[in-house]
Amino acid sequence: MRKHYIAYYRVSTDKQGKSGLGLDAQRKAVEGHIKAAGGVLIEEYTEIESGHKNKRPELNTALSACKKQKAVLIIAKLDRLGRNVAFIASLMESRVDFVCCDNPHANRLMLHMLAAFAEHEREQISERTKKALAAAKARGVELGKNGKDVLAPQNKKEADRFAESMKPVIEDIKKAGCTTIRGIRDELNRREIPSARENAWHYGTVYNLLQRVALKQKLQ
Repeated sequence: MRKHYIAYYRVSTDKQGKSGLGLDAQRKAVEGHIKAAGGVLIEEYTEIESGHKNKRPELNTALSACKKQKAVLIIAKLDRLGRNVAFIASLMESRVDFVCCDNPHANRLMLHMLAAFAEHEREQISERTKKALAAAKARGVELGKNGKDVLAPQNKKEADRFAESMKPVIEDIKKAGCTTIRGIRDELNRREIPSARENAWHYGTVYNLLQRVALKQKLQ
């Protein structure tokens, strides 16, 4: 008897869900694994939600369907389930068999460890960014006022340094499939990376950052 699978996909924004950005890659990974395993995909669910939020109605529906139909929950990558160790642990305690395409042979202990590493990485990125911003403030950097997400003109050099420090993060996000301003904004917030003012990222914040990065690359 062929093993039954129920797929769970997650994208961070509604626009990604509609455009298929990031979704096609997940489907390709899932379909490849099921084909290699000789199984059959019976249902699939797509969640449009931020990765650090634990409320996932589509995931809960998928888990219920797995229990009812004795199917295996399949996801493309572990981070599609989130980077919260407690959430991963509660998922594993649901007693639903699940497989990650990027780690198909991982047991439950290994999955818990991978989730812990992912959460640690997120915390480290956030901490490094906060320290860099604190150091900039200690040097007398005056941040934008009246809600504007730009640095004051006299702090252009500091703004350039911040943009330079964010380049690797932006490039990594673009490689992951998020290329629009809104997509990058949502991914920065998902990773809990603070903006120059240590607040959540907004459309204007990301736009200004990308403009500054593009200008620096043009001048180099």
